[in-house]
Amino acid sequence: MATVKSPLTDEAMKAVGEALQGSLVDLIDLSLVAKQAHWNLTGRNFKVVHEHLDEVVALARGGQDDVAERAVAIGVNPDGRARTVADRTTLPQLEAGYLDDDKVVAAVTDVLAQIIGRFRERIAATDEPDPVTQDLLISITAELEKQHWMFQAQT
Repeated sequence: MATVKSPLTDEAMKAVGEALQGSLVDLIDLSLVAKQAHWNLTGRNFKVVHEHLDEVVALARGGQDDVAERAVAIGVNPDGRARTVADRTTLPQLEAGYLDDDKVVAAVTDVLAQIIGRFRERIAATDEPDPVTQDLLISITAELEKQHWMFQAQT
């Protein structure tokens, strides 16, 4: 079986791998939360919020791929299985059924703020062991913060 030799020390690979795995779980669940809201949205601002949620889904899915591929590049196997995400996510889940647009905007604003906080912790944690991963996390965080600003402006 072929494996990828890591350019990082074992200690650095462990720290960076944990940061990437946590980021992967956050981004997978963000895409699921946003898509669930997208499908069940109601309200006077339906169209704008509905389309905006797709932007969040696209950002999360693109970030998932970048994070998972970075993990593999440094010799860490990403785990995006449904059970792993369900067991490890800390994001609040939306209610079942139709969702009022104002509640969705507030919920997504909160979810994005939580994820941004964790991404900023991971940025700090990867500073020394792997600036390349840190750069990736900074880039994703910038996009998350842009979406947070846009959702927050709607509240």
